[in-house]
Amino acid sequence: MENLIFSLNATMPIFMLMVLGYFLNRIGWMDDVLAAKLNTFVFRVSLPVTLYNQLAGVDIYAAWDSGFVLFCFCATLISVLLAAFISLLFPDKAERGELIQASYRSSAALLGLAFIENIYGSSAMAPLMIIGAVPLYNVVAVVALSLTDPEQQGLDRETLLHTLRGIVTNPILIGILIGLGWSLLKLPRPLILTKTCASVGATATPLGLMAMGASFDFKKASGKLKPALAASFLKLFGFNLIFLPIAIRLGYREEKLVAILVMLGSATTVSCYVMAKNMHHDGVLSSSVVMLTTLFSAFSLTFWLFLMKSFGML
Repeated sequence: MENLIFSLNATMPIFMLMVLGYFLNRIGWMDDVLAAKLNTFVFRVSLPVTLYNQLAGVDIYAAWDSGFVLFCFCATLISVLLAAFISLLFPDKAERGELIQASYRSSAALLGLAFIENIYGSSAMAPLMIIGAVPLYNVVAVVALSLTDPEQQGLDRETLLHTLRGIVTNPILIGILIGLGWSLLKLPRPLILTKTCASVGATATPLGLMAMGASFDFKKASGKLKPALAASFLKLFGFNLIFLPIAIRLGYREEKLVAILVMLGSATTVSCYVMAKNMHHDGVLSSSVVMLTTLFSAFSLTFWLFLMKSFGML
């Protein structure tokens, strides 16, 4: 019972914020336009500031773990290859790209910070996980959607340049790089700067989760049910079944293990839908997976946390 309460305390506050966002949307206090603007604010401002603040305040020489970053990269890459193989079971070519992206691409930045901070108070491991996984997320998403684009034959020069620009100008990665540089150079952190960043960063989790809940639409989740269920199973259970035992065997525990859990098994990020729509796909499958994984991730993550806590891993 103690382990179950620990797991629920980690997941339910996050789930309840999403429920609150959905409720506010239903009563008209947080419409789709506001939810979209909040998502943009969290992505461009509060999350980068949070990640900068997390990294700038730690001794990066002590916290850095090359093996952990490499594990996150390799687990993500193998997950992509497995999702690509499974996508071949579905005949619709355009559907395959959306299935691949939705199967592996987590809300790593938002939910990674939310979960680890909710359990441990602060985290230097979430940024390291993001360094290992998020750049690959973006590159593979563009490649998969381009190769299955119903309006063109595949990748072209313009798409490759757009992808490169997107990676270089990604606000989350910029926040991480500034935080890393600040820590490596041991630059001073005036109290005014620290408190301002802490106040701005504190808005990331509640606003981001409420905006995610406000964007939820049960009707969309019923579209393309079979591939959506396949992608959702991979996202919430499949990859965890493969890689969590490996991570445990390699000796990862506590913050690192929770970061890996979130990377592999958290809800599919809403940016999957945005990217699919912007690259000539209909986005129905992407939105369905986002809805299903958002709804059920609170329960699946509780299960994984309960299991790891019961075995003394957390």
